[in-house]
Amino acid sequence: MLLCIDIGNTNITLGLYQGETLGPRWRLATDHDRMPDEFALQMVGLLQMAGLSAKDVDGAAVASVVPPLTGKWVDVCRTSLRCEPLVVDAGVRTGVRVRYDDPKAVGADRVVDAAAAYRMYGGPVIIIDFGTGTTFDAISAEGDYLGGAIAPGIGIAAEALFSHAAKLTRVEITRPPAAIGRNTTHSIQSGLLFGYVGLVEGMVARFRRELDGQAKVVGTGGLAELIARETPVIEILAPWLTLDGLRMIYEMNR
Repeated sequence: MLLCIDIGNTNITLGLYQGETLGPRWRLATDHDRMPDEFALQMVGLLQMAGLSAKDVDGAAVASVVPPLTGKWVDVCRTSLRCEPLVVDAGVRTGVRVRYDDPKAVGADRVVDAAAAYRMYGGPVIIIDFGTGTTFDAISAEGDYLGGAIAPGIGIAAEALFSHAAKLTRVEITRPPAAIGRNTTHSIQSGLLFGYVGLVEGMVARFRRELDGQAKVVGTGGLAELIARETPVIEILAPWLTLDGLRMIYEMNR
């Protein structure tokens, strides 16, 4: 089985593949202070909960945007899984031509998402990832990564609001009864949810104009489903897009 590991700023997502089929998957909080042995204990425990052991895993692939944790997870794979993981970086074949001014500046997760989205849905395609940041990525009809946009994630925006406004308390990020909030809680929820829906619709319109017409739109990340319920712009939900891309890239580099 192949273990795919997506190390993000907020969460670490793990998924096990048997061939092309995604089986158990888990999300861990990103903890910079955790040591490799602690991550290994977590991983082994999760495998055991799924009725598996480290011996069932014969390969690993890693995408990371948190450099201090990359080496720790490489150590986990070497010591606990007895395998050398594939770490997606500039030297790895991805099938994606990166047209960024500085290709090395593009996060590994964005390249992995591009590889998966193009192979699964064709191009041109726009990927919206609702993570720590809300990222928009444009892939051409030929499968080239053209670039994108980065905005604060909904969670970051909410935290900034609560931290800097003394009278505003934390609320659940969920759909309010109406856009016009009748109390402070619903007003905040409206601003966060419908405000980000407006952001998504506006950015997709601009991206499509620059891509010379229509482009499919794929949503991924923790809040993609919540946003997609409020707008027809997000046509495809792919919650495990990065894990799928890691599996594909691992197969390319075997």
